[in-house]
Amino acid sequence: MKITRVSYERLDLSLSVPYTIAYETVSHASNFILKLETDTSLVGYGCAAPDLEVTGESAEMVEKSIQQHVLPLLKGHRPYMYPKILEDLLLLCPEQSSLLAMVDMALLDLMAKKTDVPLYQFLGGYRNSIATSITIGIMDLEKTLATAKEYIDRDFGILKIKGGLDLEEDIAKMINLREKYPGIGLRFDGNQGYSVEESIAFVKATEHIGIQIFEQPTKTKGDHQLGEVTHAVGIPVMADESLKTLDDAFRLAQNEQIDMINIKLMKVGGILEGMHINSVAKSAGLEAMVGCLDECALGISAGLHFALSRPNIHFADLDGHLDLQNDPFQGLFELKKGILYPSETPGLGYNG
Repeated sequence: MKITRVSYERLDLSLSVPYTIAYETVSHASNFILKLETDTSLVGYGCAAPDLEVTGESAEMVEKSIQQHVLPLLKGHRPYMYPKILEDLLLLCPEQSSLLAMVDMALLDLMAKKTDVPLYQFLGGYRNSIATSITIGIMDLEKTLATAKEYIDRDFGILKIKGGLDLEEDIAKMINLREKYPGIGLRFDGNQGYSVEESIAFVKATEHIGIQIFEQPTKTKGDHQLGEVTHAVGIPVMADESLKTLDDAFRLAQNEQIDMINIKLMKVGGILEGMHINSVAKSAGLEAMVGCLDECALGISAGLHFALSRPNIHFADLDGHLDLQNDPFQGLFELKKGILYPSETPGLGYNG
């Protein structure tokens, strides 16, 4: 099997409900869809979702690199050589993780289709479903409770609450949510908004309500701040923005600065690199979650298949597609009562 044609499409998608996190408000997202045609009937697809804050890429940067590097590099290659192809692309585009994730995804989609199995089975197939949280951005208490009710009425069992701008309001939100919904799983994402002292104060004020995960409360600059929080509190502290590379995973794990890691394919450069990062986490006794950016369902599908393939991945936060309008990718997986189930169609589940 050889790649005979490489093409792409840019999707500029609006969010039905814009959301706010500690450092920005988001109302739209640009995704790029890569299409790899071969000298067989098989076609592979991948998705890039650049985010200037998280991946360091603008949409314009990604599009330029697709045209200059991806299109000429992939044509004529055999996808079986995907580690070498990704290594060559990394040399050409060293700071473009979502671009790498897109290519990684499309190559692995082809490989799984060649073996006629869903991607999660090609990767190892540890489980066939996983629960996902659904995220509530920063809003006032009344609206937070109303939004939570909407999601719970839709049978979601885990809520992830964004905060980091107002400590007292964040505490009030979490306590009120627990009082109103005692059986719901609660996670909190500070998105780098807190100091060490504020992080500890937040946990002390909410330790009685059973928060599952305390995600990236402090700034990415200076692992010691995240480490101080980890060692001072009794709930799992997760690295997100602090973890973008394999080197980051090794450093954070070696210095015992965290309890958990959030692997976002767009942030780390794809499934192959995500597997390496997860192995570091496993060796250090750290659990992993697979998260996402504002990705269409094709990107979410890749995150799902990756999450299902590894025993060390116990958590998922794969809801980035839910508010994207006019997402052209439908039916790649099923979301039922807050649990994600993959399609049993080969590869990522999409055939154009």
